[in-house]
Amino acid sequence: MSDDAVRDELLRLENVDAWYGTAQALFGVSLSVPRGGVVALLGRNGAGKSTTLRSIMRIEVRTRGEISYAGRDLTRAGTTGVARLGIGYVPEDRRIFGRMTVRENLLLGRHLARGDREPLPLTEILDTFPMLVPLLDRLGGVLSGGEQQLLAVARALVGRPELMLLDEPSEGLAPLTLRQVRTAIQSAHDAFGATVLLAEQNATFALSLAQRVAVIDTGRIVFTGATEELRARPELMSRYLGVESAGAAAGTGS
Repeated sequence: MSDDAVRDELLRLENVDAWYGTAQALFGVSLSVPRGGVVALLGRNGAGKSTTLRSIMRIEVRTRGEISYAGRDLTRAGTTGVARLGIGYVPEDRRIFGRMTVRENLLLGRHLARGDREPLPLTEILDTFPMLVPLLDRLGGVLSGGEQQLLAVARALVGRPELMLLDEPSEGLAPLTLRQVRTAIQSAHDAFGATVLLAEQNATFALSLAQRVAVIDTGRIVFTGATEELRARPELMSRYLGVESAGAAAGTGS
């Protein structure tokens, strides 16, 4: 890898193995996320996508190998320490606090801001997520799945993360809500400058956002490259993602 490529690399995993107890879930995973980019990690259910994100965040897994962020070794850090380095994490289950209002959930994001960066004002977040404005005084537990997903993305942005990790943000969402979530992720990148690593089963959704892609299967990376390179490989799309033609993953629109 060239010196320029190393300087442009925000997140790097090199030969990462991961275990839950004695059960190994990742096998030699190597992945690079360039600063300012959007990278999709694609795979079927159980392929290792969530485990990869949990390995980065140091949640519930034991790892071996190199995981670095902005040149810092993450393998000895705790979860809170990783978040405070500037990594926002939206897990698959969203982790919305059901007995707190939307406003209170958003304000919690302030506690994960990096020491050298002020949290985003609530007004700025709501300008980007106007669909949350009428929900501010509603309890998180009564929101729809799509509303909870939008809230989870917005809450992660409050802390001004340089990198956002999103685990299956499209899961279970209706088409209209899915478009709103896509817009929210695009805004995280475009308006707030966040680098994005998106773990997804939904290839159509993910490839409409990403410039680069990695495909994972049974805990192993089986493809990495530009989005267009994957679209030009229908046999890979079919075998690992269940997409029958490259055209089927051409994009969702905005």
